[in-house]
Amino acid sequence: MQWTLVIPLKPLALAKSRLSEAADDTVRPALVLAFAQDTVAAALACPAVADVAVVTDDALAGRELSALGARVVPDAPGAGLNAALAHGAQAVRALRPESPVAALNADLPALRPTELARVLTAAAEFPHAFLADAAAVGTTLLTAAPGHALRPAFGPDSRARHRASGAVELVLDAVDSVRQDVDTGDDLRAALALGVGPRTARATARLLIREQ
Repeated sequence: MQWTLVIPLKPLALAKSRLSEAADDTVRPALVLAFAQDTVAAALACPAVADVAVVTDDALAGRELSALGARVVPDAPGAGLNAALAHGAQAVRALRPESPVAALNADLPALRPTELARVLTAAAEFPHAFLADAAAVGTTLLTAAPGHALRPAFGPDSRARHRASGAVELVLDAVDSVRQDVDTGDDLRAALALGVGPRTARATARLLIREQ
């Protein structure tokens, strides 16, 4: 089964405010872009993924992620994360109506294609499924099988909200890279311990140099 992934991304200047303890406003946008680039590159390298659509209105991010092979969908609703994901899913289904669709976070800089493939293979057994984040509170991936609408309920306590929506929680070992999103400095350190992609590694190295 070949999946289409929908990845939402806020304007870089507004994204990841909780990272301010580790990266100030002068460096955080570049770090957020690096997260997204490594996430998209890993997703496109996954054998279970046919294509990736990024929902964003950020011009720089759009150019950089398009250069990696992602399709960029403007955030026409402009009404927050869940509206952006629903809009992105509609846009990709217009081109591939029988495709299974998955919403994936843009802040998975340690993402490994083989681990993502394992998660998507498990998700293919259910009409709707999701993977909880490393903190076991949020969600990093939500899926919808062909013929089923994506029903995003991201935000605070999204793990509980997706479970309440009827989506099946995927309980898998050895998929840490798909769970490790980055919202705080501690999250970033955990991702670095797993091994991040090259763009995040460079951006983080510049951040460390600034701190010295």
